[in-house]
Amino acid sequence: MALSFAAFRRRSFAVRPVEIADAPALAALHSEDFARSWSDGEFEALLAQSTVFGFAAVEEGDPSGRLCGFVLARSAGGEAEILTLVVPRPFRRRGIGYLLMDAVLRALHGERADALFLEVDENNTAALALYRRLGFREVGRRPGYYRTPQSHPSNALVMRRDLG
Repeated sequence: MALSFAAFRRRSFAVRPVEIADAPALAALHSEDFARSWSDGEFEALLAQSTVFGFAAVEEGDPSGRLCGFVLARSAGGEAEILTLVVPRPFRRRGIGYLLMDAVLRALHGERADALFLEVDENNTAALALYRRLGFREVGRRPGYYRTPQSHPSNALVMRRDLG
């Protein structure tokens, strides 16, 4: 299943399912954005679980197949959660985050899931704008949940989107 999206600068991106073989690339991208990044082995363990799925964005026509972003989610018992979403800095503001989240929402619609949850740093204005645009609403807070590279605590907003 490959969805296309025409982005700025005439670049197009396709979305494909994430595979266990992608674990090293996922870990490398994750380490660019998170103070406590996940290892190859942690990604492999997640992707081996039957309830975990994800999508990767790749630039169409790029023979290297380099990942331009990815999202992982977990679904069980009619509810789902976003585990992580990463779009590297050079690819931001091109609609890739929206494209990846749309792929998750479509997959969950096919599963007839009832709700999707996520946690986001309250200071991540770009992500908050994306999630609100996608219909998520704040349902809780986790004080000091995130740590910046300078070890400053930051609150997480718990957000929910009803799917039914």
